[in-house]
Amino acid sequence: MPATVPSALLDLCATADPSWQAILKTGLQAIADADPAYLPALVQDVTYLPTDGRIFAAFRQPLDAVRYVLVGEGPYPRAASATGVCFMDGAVGSLWSDKGLSKQVNRATSLRNFMKMLLVADGQVPADNTSGDALLDIAAKAQADTAGTIQTLSDLQDNLTAHGFLLLNASLVFRTHVAPVKDAKAWKPFFETVLKGLAQHNQAASKTLPTLVLWGKIAEQLHGLPVVQSFPRAVAEHPYNLSFIAHGGMQKLFGDMHLLQKQK
Repeated sequence: MPATVPSALLDLCATADPSWQAILKTGLQAIADADPAYLPALVQDVTYLPTDGRIFAAFRQPLDAVRYVLVGEGPYPRAASATGVCFMDGAVGSLWSDKGLSKQVNRATSLRNFMKMLLVADGQVPADNTSGDALLDIAAKAQADTAGTIQTLSDLQDNLTAHGFLLLNASLVFRTHVAPVKDAKAWKPFFETVLKGLAQHNQAASKTLPTLVLWGKIAEQLHGLPVVQSFPRAVAEHPYNLSFIAHGGMQKLFGDMHLLQKQK
């Protein structure tokens, strides 16, 4: 008899786009089959993030629209920040300030370095000089150019979504008392199910498979999944490393997207 998936998690699948819901339920069943105790313990844990039923928020991107799967490690370790969408910090509003990047962006280290990488990719600043002072003029021009330059994190998320990004973490939950790598291991069968669903959908539609953009050591562990071998991949260190700003592969991938500009 198959292990039981808690109804509370099955119900949350309805928060995703309809195209994903059957795949998500199959993925949850895969977790339950691998470790029957994991999901019941998770739903009883009042400390897990994201809150407010946002665990499947990334899957509001329709299945057919996915061109890239951007994989981070896990949700931000703060309730206000964890949105269920990787690298989208719910505590961040404005991207800019009169001192460069906004205080909220600078606090979200991974987002800060991602923003700086985008500025380098756009040719606005050299990779070896992205300190606060170097960004003063850039931020001033960005704030003045409200028609052409994105102003908020929501704008950035909209641009990523429009380019076909599924913004997903290797682990869909964060808990202070559980090592992120342990939660990510438990979610691995779910992630495998998601990738199989993507592969089957795109092959049936004669579409190219999405590119997996893997950031950090936890995301890189997905290389061990057989289904991953059929996907094109772009791999980098996690953006909380300063070296990410100068990563040539990421600059090439994102440069032509011009994510800091408002999209038509």
